[in-house]
Amino acid sequence: MKVVHLNYSDSLGGASLAAFRIHMALRAHGVYSRMFVNSACSGDGSVTGPERRIERLTTLLRPLPANLVMKCLKTDNKNLHSPAIIPSFWHRRLNRSDFDIVHLHWINNEMMSIPDIGRIRKPIVWTLHDMWAFCGAEHYTEDNRWKYGYFRDDRPKYESGPDLNRWVWNRKVRHWDRPMHIVTPSRWLAHCVKQSALMHNWPVEVIPNCIDIHRWIPVEKSLAKTLLGLAEDIPVILFGAQGGSRDRRKGHDLLQKAVARLKDRMKRLQIVIFGESTPEHPQEMGYPTWYAGHLYDEISLRILYSAADVMIIPSRQDNLPNTGIEAHACGTPIVGFDIGGLSDIVGHEKTGYLAKPFDPSELAHGIEWVVIDDNRHKSMCKEARSRAVSLWTNDKIATQYKCLYEKIIQHKYDD
Repeated sequence: MKVVHLNYSDSLGGASLAAFRIHMALRAHGVYSRMFVNSACSGDGSVTGPERRIERLTTLLRPLPANLVMKCLKTDNKNLHSPAIIPSFWHRRLNRSDFDIVHLHWINNEMMSIPDIGRIRKPIVWTLHDMWAFCGAEHYTEDNRWKYGYFRDDRPKYESGPDLNRWVWNRKVRHWDRPMHIVTPSRWLAHCVKQSALMHNWPVEVIPNCIDIHRWIPVEKSLAKTLLGLAEDIPVILFGAQGGSRDRRKGHDLLQKAVARLKDRMKRLQIVIFGESTPEHPQEMGYPTWYAGHLYDEISLRILYSAADVMIIPSRQDNLPNTGIEAHACGTPIVGFDIGGLSDIVGHEKTGYLAKPFDPSELAHGIEWVVIDDNRHKSMCKEARSRAVSLWTNDKIATQYKCLYEKIIQHKYDD
């Protein structure tokens, strides 16, 4: 069995990390797996990126026309939009290859066009890392056009200009003439797929993201705090997201409101934010706040998670955030809203607290509930680590994917 994974990068962003971890888990499980990317950063020999200078230059230039097209759309939805319009001819390379399975991940930033995807004639497994595959150009959206179809009369009032989301969705309908096998890391995203107008009758199953629990292990908390220069006797709450406080979907503003409600109940608290350097004008949080910047190596992240008494993930929408899996692997409880993949990660009142969406008072209560009782906190830290070992190990997830591949290949031969 030979499998090829396609993702824009092997290490830049949450989807890239998730895809690379799945790829490496499969290799460790005995599956012949390769990874093709447009941006190779890991240095791993099983990952192939653009090699010739002209290929690297083309990869850099491809997104520019698409970005110009998307500027015609005026929308209050500030999440990423991808039109996927520039031909890449990946399908020719894949169709000529001897791979048994083509496994797509996050193939945006003009890595592949919508027709490119439809022209792949090998069995496809597509692990979704956001909502783009069944939406228009949006990667996340709070409106419901993806459920019923993108029509002329159902456009949200916050959009104007050319209806590019409708145009992109119609191109998907036209070019994707056969179902692909969809995998979602969270039950929430699988439910969205089944509700969608585009993919409601496509096969879909839930396979979580994985993590190497032999490398992602807790660091003794007092040592971790000492290494980071944090006070050992003051609770540490941790918030992290790519783009930090600038991404509304990640809910930093809701965390800020929750922390404001803690002022009368918790006199001592320290806040650490990663994924963002110290802003020129940092928002006042009411407690000492340290910006850890962008961390890419596992050792630094392990120390950071281990130093935290609680990880806060106040997302408005989220699939199965790597930060949640990493935090639990390091024995750190999580407080977030009961939405999306967070409901899969957190065992309510066992490994953290799931607050009513999107209530800052409930979020504040969850933070206090997790850290206020030492014995309960120690129990949750232990349960968090156990949950990671039980649900997200490389071997467990690789086995599920291998079984899926075998089922698809067998079905092909039976036909």
